Amino acid sequence: MPPLEKYPAGYPKWMRWLSFAWFAVWFPTYWRTWGGANFAHLCDVAVILTCIGMWTNNGLLISSQAVGALLIDAAWALDAFWILVLHHPLIGGNEYLLDDHYAVWIRLLTLFHLVMPGLLLWGVYRLGYDRWGWLLQCAIALPVLIAARFTPLVKNIDFAFSDPFFHRAWGPAPTHILVVWLFMALVVYLPTHLVLRRISRSPDEQP
Repeated sequence: MPPLEKYPAGYPKWMRWLSFAWFAVWFPTYWRTWGGANFAHLCDVAVILTCIGMWTNNGLLISSQAVGALLIDAAWALDAFWILVLHHPLIGGNEYLLDDHYAVWIRLLTLFHLVMPGLLLWGVYRLGYDRWGWLLQCAIALPVLIAARFTPLVKNIDFAFSDPFFHRAWGPAPTHILVVWLFMALVVYLPTHLVLRRISRSPDEQP
């Protein structure tokens, strides 16, 4: 078997077509099941942008979503494990996993959280890590958080109404959104950016 370095950089064609087929099922199913407001979730935005990044082999998009999704998906996996084993959330937001009102196959679509980290890290390895990824993800997150504020309060999408730790709002809407955004930018995205920058090659270096 030839070494990985012999293959062209980026995602192979079969993987891009597979992601397209999966997206063609996932997107309309999520829209019909959860409604359009569900796409204010940062993790669902990450799916859309990751698929676009895969289809176009866009290193900047893949880098930005690696910054945005790696820790979030790890937190999702931990919370999902907590719910499935102990039947109560650790962080919150995954209670639907035990909701029998939704078909099992629909709930299983959310397992993209377990697949995304591998896809993104593989893309970063093949395409290089674009150092602008952190800033792009910060720029993406702010309007998404603002949009989440206009979704139903009971869903608390992206914790746009109350945080997951103290379960409180940090002042009026603009202040709370700013606090959440700064937390994401500095506590979630920045450390991931620094690690990826340290362990990954830049896009202008040959794999």
